[in-house]
Amino acid sequence: MKIIDLTHPIAENMPMYPGTGAPTLRITNNYREHGFQETLISLYSHTGTHIDAPAHLFADRLTLDQSPAEQFVGKALVIDCRGLANGEQIPIRLLEEKGSSIHEAEFLLFLTGNANLWGKPDYFAGFPVMSGEVVEWVNRRKLKGIGIDAPSFDPVAFGEPESAAEELPNHRAILKTNQTVLFENLCRLEEIGNELFMLCALPLNTVNADGAPARVIAIIE
Repeated sequence: MKIIDLTHPIAENMPMYPGTGAPTLRITNNYREHGFQETLISLYSHTGTHIDAPAHLFADRLTLDQSPAEQFVGKALVIDCRGLANGEQIPIRLLEEKGSSIHEAEFLLFLTGNANLWGKPDYFAGFPVMSGEVVEWVNRRKLKGIGIDAPSFDPVAFGEPESAAEELPNHRAILKTNQTVLFENLCRLEEIGNELFMLCALPLNTVNADGAPARVIAIIE
């Protein structure tokens, strides 16, 4: 068995979606004075490798804590999109090329190669996004979740958060169904291979969670 960690570590200097503040990790108790170490952590719910709940964009949809644990575990496939240009739409043919295994998958993870730009300004500049046809396919299949090694399933909007929320067509189309969650800012997808594998993506279990950081791992038999 092989375990691949698909998660970016949380750090104070990590990349953040435009308009979102960086996390803080402040040591409040230390070994010398208190005999133990404890850190006060402050962060937004969509920090780093995280999961978007349907409630992220829709007030009457599910939060992560309302979903059973099995929502975040299941069979997954990587869809290799590295042959596409920045900003190009992911075509349905890349899913069809997976053959019969695509119909067994409960999760799809889109490998764009954008994780290689983590920590660089170009990380937010452009990456392939799903076509409308792929979005419709995901909704018909009622997948548990889809993931991407990029900051978003839509092109990054650099305006105010309120206006940016109106420019998330893929997010809205998927999350409004109230059945599929979104994983963003994944990494190391290129190490998984082309076969089905077990995905475990457990979000921080906070109350009324519109989203949450998650430790996401691939389990390869």
